[in-house]
Amino acid sequence: MRYLLFVVLFLAGPAWAKGERSGDFDYYVLSLSWSPNWCLREGNARNSPQCDKDADFGWVLHGLWPQFETGWPSYCPTTERNPSRRMTKDMADIMGTSGLAWHQWNKHGVCSGLSASQYYTLSREAFVKVTRPVVFRRLPKPVKISAQVIEDAFLKDNPNLHPDGLTVTCKQGGIQEVRICLSKDLTPRLCGRDVIRDCTLTDAELAPIP
Repeated sequence: MRYLLFVVLFLAGPAWAKGERSGDFDYYVLSLSWSPNWCLREGNARNSPQCDKDADFGWVLHGLWPQFETGWPSYCPTTERNPSRRMTKDMADIMGTSGLAWHQWNKHGVCSGLSASQYYTLSREAFVKVTRPVVFRRLPKPVKISAQVIEDAFLKDNPNLHPDGLTVTCKQGGIQEVRICLSKDLTPRLCGRDVIRDCTLTDAELAPIP
């Protein structure tokens, strides 16, 4: 019975690994979340400051995730100190809240092999490198849109990206995230097979910025 269980687990392969060695990974996934959709489905109910009418968030940095060619590490042991409240607060301008900044360090940043300050600096650098299409900031009302349209807009405004170097995800019938694969020095690269899973919806909801 134990042998059978081992075979099943071996063939399935781990989707993620908890407690891997910090700094041991192959590339990064930069995740950009469409804030109005998150607010509509979760944030408003939490009274998140990210969803305040004067916040004006569109694409926000969800995280910069260390990734294996298959699977990803999380919650790695590290000797680095946790970020200060000032550090996480300073990330809220691109991440929406300091709470998200803390969570991303706690789950993903600890696997980067970097200090908290270095991880946040690199995350901001990766975020700034990607041009977020302004067309989505001009929506007067909610629209139904193909996930492919989102991908095409990013490819048009970022000619250094490859179609297999980014993917668009959906959640509960709406656009959720754009995920872009980057090398450790933030050079665009192709995504692993477990990352490049495009949303196939042709009528995904995209809420406007309030």
